Amino acid sequence: MFAPVQNDFAEALFDPERAVPEDILACHAEAAGKRFAVYRNNVIVSLLDALAARFKVTQQIAGDAFFKAMARMFIAAHPPTSPLMMFYGEAFPDFISTFAPAAEIPYLADIARLEAARTRAYHAADAAPLDPAALQSVTPDDLPYLHFHLHPSLEIVSSAYPVVTIWAMHEGLIPLGPITDWHGEDALVVRPHLDVDIRRLPPGAAAFLQRLSEGKSLAEAAECAAANHQDFDLAIHLAGLFSTGLVTALSIAASEDMPK
Repeated sequence: MFAPVQNDFAEALFDPERAVPEDILACHAEAAGKRFAVYRNNVIVSLLDALAARFKVTQQIAGDAFFKAMARMFIAAHPPTSPLMMFYGEAFPDFISTFAPAAEIPYLADIARLEAARTRAYHAADAAPLDPAALQSVTPDDLPYLHFHLHPSLEIVSSAYPVVTIWAMHEGLIPLGPITDWHGEDALVVRPHLDVDIRRLPPGAAAFLQRLSEGKSLAEAAECAAANHQDFDLAIHLAGLFSTGLVTALSIAASEDMPK
């Protein structure tokens, strides 16, 4: 019975053209409207702040005025559905990709995707990286059938643009300057320890990690990566799995747990 009142109130919050809901009362009608307008503004500002905090580099690139105008339109179309504000804006990257005025910055949506993945990685479940010594118990015959259980925070963001380089420049991790190699980059996003690690993946690594995360064996994942990148070096990528803390457990195809 109370649901229609709640829905009317919520819809009025995100549509400034709507009248004050009838169920909002005050001693004077004008006071009700003014108070609701103040509350509506506070809600919008809080959501703008949530988006700005999550998509900091996206805002830097777009500029404050453009970002706020774009974010307001997003908020009107995508009100929050969860009280967890750190995750608000999951649909923002896709919104940017279809927002016509943002077409002049074609990589902006992918920067937002990278930042959204960073938030998810930060709040993902903890898992201890596996000691590389665990590989010593794997026989050469079993190695091709080995399955790697990857860290739950791991995500890969692939872009036709150098998004890792652009993001790193705006984060102050590398000097800001012209990008001479304007090729696409695959980003690794993972939090094996306390901090989220974002790094550019070498050729073939994205396909390799994607297949491993899908439950493919080492041989299957390596075959897929090599088919897409002729210079794929399995030994280097195998070492990279452990040096970046991506592996949390090992198993053989028959689902036998490997010694840890």
